[in-house]
Amino acid sequence: MSDESRQTAGLVEGEKKPIEPPSSPERRTFLGVMIGAGMTIFGVLAAIPLVRFALYPLYAKAASVTWSDVGPADSFASLSAPVQKLVSVEQRDGWRESVSEKPVYVTKDKQGQVVVLSAICPHLGCQVTWSADRQDFFCPCHGSVFAPDGTRISGPTPRGMDSLESTVQDGQLKVRYQYFRQLMPNKEVAD
Repeated sequence: MSDESRQTAGLVEGEKKPIEPPSSPERRTFLGVMIGAGMTIFGVLAAIPLVRFALYPLYAKAASVTWSDVGPADSFASLSAPVQKLVSVEQRDGWRESVSEKPVYVTKDKQGQVVVLSAICPHLGCQVTWSADRQDFFCPCHGSVFAPDGTRISGPTPRGMDSLESTVQDGQLKVRYQYFRQLMPNKEVAD
C-alpha cells in the first residue's frame, strides 16, 4: 500500500489504530461564544436591579405636592384677624407614604385678598404663633415678629412668612403645602 492509501485508510506506519479526525475548532469556538454571550446577558439582567437601587436617590422625586382642603371659602371672606387651620399633607418618602397635619394661617394681604401662610418661621423653622393681644405673629425661638399679612417687622429672620399657593375649587379653599429653605433672603422651595 502506498503512503497515501494508508493515510486514507486511517493507518499510520507502525500503528494499528485508526487516526481520529481532529475535533472541529469551529464547533468549540461557537460553543464558547454562546456560553460567553449567555453569561453576559445573565450578568446584565442580574445587575439591572442593583444599578436601579444604587441610582434611586439621584432620580427620586421628593414628595409630590398635592392640594389640601383648608375649609369653605365663604368662611374666610370676612376675616378680621388671621385664623390657624390644620391641613392634611400627604408625603412620600421612598416607598413609605404618610399623612400628617400641618398648621397654616389664613389671612388677608394688603390688597384684601385671602392668602395662606406657612406657620414655619423662615429663620430656623420654629412654629410661628398669632398673638391676638399684640396683633402680630411671633416666633418664640428667636423673637422674630411678623405683621398680620406675614411681612417681616423685626428679628433675625431674613424674610417675611412664606405664602403658599392657594385656590378655590367647588367652594373650598385649597392650598399646596410646601417646605421652603430657611435662612435665605428669597423664598426657595426645598426639595
